[in-house]
Amino acid sequence: MTSGLRVVPVEDLPEVRPGDVLADLLAAACSIETGDVVVVTQKVVSKAEGRLVAVADEAAHRALVEAESVRVLRRRGRLVVSETTHGFVCASAGVDVSNVEHGWAALLPVDPDRSARRIRAGLRARTGVDVAVIVSDTFGRPWRRGVTDVAIGCAGIAAVVDLRGTVDALGRELEVTEVCVVDELAAAAELVMGKSASIAAAIIRGVDPAWLRPSSVNAEVVSHPSEDLYR
Repeated sequence: MTSGLRVVPVEDLPEVRPGDVLADLLAAACSIETGDVVVVTQKVVSKAEGRLVAVADEAAHRALVEAESVRVLRRRGRLVVSETTHGFVCASAGVDVSNVEHGWAALLPVDPDRSARRIRAGLRARTGVDVAVIVSDTFGRPWRRGVTDVAIGCAGIAAVVDLRGTVDALGRELEVTEVCVVDELAAAAELVMGKSASIAAAIIRGVDPAWLRPSSVNAEVVSHPSEDLYR
């Protein structure tokens, strides 16, 4: 249980370009403490990793979405909801043209968990401080309007906190409760980053130290098809 969280935007992060080392840019732009959680948007991770593709027109964009999808679940006009190679179900297979130069699209990182581990190791090497890292992206949700940020990769923090076997405030044993804390933290970080403020990272301070352990979004969050009630 946390006693209180502080969420701070990283406002001095420069424009990220292919080949940039995000740990260097983050270490120069902000002050971090042991136990902090650094949340970085997918877009800057993709830019740094060179996951940018030129798209000449709408047809090229559609072809790119198809190429990044392992399965298309729904189509409605220009909207495509599909499953990516990571197992994420999202609009346009994560292919995004917002906050990138005109004529280009950003793809999801090949392995967002690995991206988070790389940033975490880089920050530790440069600052001597042990932090957790979350790579966030914006997803819609079934049966609810609006979008929210979720974690697509993490390192050094539990993706899911398992409360099964504990008791609620009235002493009843919890049987199915598992909390996706990385999604909750990603959403909290987005509140200070915004969608159009050009702030691509945030620091969350005050998380429960018990959450700080090796983890992975792919291993803990993504549902196996046998457990999925919706596809």
